[in-house]
Amino acid sequence: MRADRLLALLLLLQNRGRMTAAELAAELEVSVRTIYRDIEALGASGVPVRTERGPDGGYRLMDGYRTRLTGLTGAEADALFFAGAPGPARDLGLGAVLATAQLKVQAALPVELAERTRRIQDRFHLDAPAWFRDADPVAHLAPVARAVWEQRVVRTHYRRWRGEVHRELRPLGIVLKGGIWYVVALADEAVRTYRIARFQAVELTDEAFERPAGFDLAAYWAESSRRLAAALHQDTAHLRISPQARRLLPMLYGAVGRRALEGAGEPDADGWTEVTMPVEGPAVAVGDLLRLGAEAEVLGPPALRRAVAETVAVLAGRYATVDDPSE
Repeated sequence: MRADRLLALLLLLQNRGRMTAAELAAELEVSVRTIYRDIEALGASGVPVRTERGPDGGYRLMDGYRTRLTGLTGAEADALFFAGAPGPARDLGLGAVLATAQLKVQAALPVELAERTRRIQDRFHLDAPAWFRDADPVAHLAPVARAVWEQRVVRTHYRRWRGEVHRELRPLGIVLKGGIWYVVALADEAVRTYRIARFQAVELTDEAFERPAGFDLAAYWAESSRRLAAALHQDTAHLRISPQARRLLPMLYGAVGRRALEGAGEPDADGWTEVTMPVEGPAVAVGDLLRLGAEAEVLGPPALRRAVAETVAVLAGRYATVDDPSE
């Protein structure tokens, strides 16, 4: 809406001082021509906007002028929850609303505190997705989020590992974990978690539902994460690792690797040490442990040691003969 944009333009000039038309257009995601028209509209409404000509020119408010039109709307107050995560706010369709809410908060602060918030924005940035992994395509995030806000049933077509299903869901909350969006929803009277990128279709219905009394999204997610970790880590590997592997363990396996090092034995004469580490089933564990290459030896359990040895033997046979590309 133009009224919202004019207010955002006014707050930008109040919070940041002189700005060029190009800078304002970039902030508000409109054309420079639109900024020219909006500046004229502000002037016609009595806002004292000064135009400064020349290469260093731009627009600024008359010295001493400050607006008090800083009340937050309901949507803006909701969007402030994402103040540290502008990317997720954009994914949810709250990017512009969040920007306006932040401007209003800055405008309401004393000058010295407003400057402090600007320094924080300049010097701290949150990048949620993990390294070297593209973010999930979340084409259906907006209708799922709307269903959460409005407590409405959705009909979905969902792709699982074991095939595709059609289900009616009652979405209770949305979670962003490591750059991946999930929805926690009631399905067949049970609370389950769905990865939003795997929805093939989402239809928002007019049917409303009541949230379960006392449902706590954060508590559910913590317990669900604990159960998942317990289900994944079905066994414990006993390893002998080199000094190089000691450095690699936290980087490759995160908290699991760090905890393994905390219980490590004393290094032997060659600097190698023994550790125990929870692992998934054999099929996954073999691949995970081979990430350490020759810097680790699996001592047990015997079945896992045999599985690693068999895999290494296959690889050795495959690479036994190396053709010389120059011949």
